[in-house]
Amino acid sequence: QAQLVESGGGLVQAGGSLRLSCAASGRTFSIYAMHWFRQAPGKEREFVAAISRNGSSTNYADSVKGRFTISRDNAKNTVYLQMSSLKPEDTAVYYCAATLWGVRPASKDDYNYWGQGTQVTVSS
Repeated sequence: QAQLVESGGGLVQAGGSLRLSCAASGRTFSIYAMHWFRQAPGKEREFVAAISRNGSSTNYADSVKGRFTISRDNAKNTVYLQMSSLKPEDTAVYYCAATLWGVRPASKDDYNYWGQGTQVTVSS
C-alpha cells in the first residue's frame, strides 16, 4: 500500500513563490501519472496539473498555466509543484494523487492514492 505525503505549503504574499513536494512510499511510483489538485473553502476540488510516468508529458489547468510547473524525480519517488506569481485565489489545500491513467484529469475513483493535503495561503 503506497502513501503520498505532501509538504511545502505555507503563507506567502501575492506575487511570491512556493514549491510543494509529494513524497511517495513504495517501489512502484514510476508506474503512476501524478496529479495535483486543490480545494478552496466552499468550493469543489479542482485539477491543477499532471505529469506522465516518465515526466515527458504535462498538463495544466488554464488558471495556472505559465505560473506553475510540475516535475518529478522517480529516483526520489517525489513529484513537485513549483508555484510562482501566486495570487490570493490560489489559496487552497493542495493534494497530490496517483493514477494509472495519463495526464488528463480523471474521475475521483480513477485515482489509486491521495495525499492528505497541504495548505497554501496567499495574502494580498
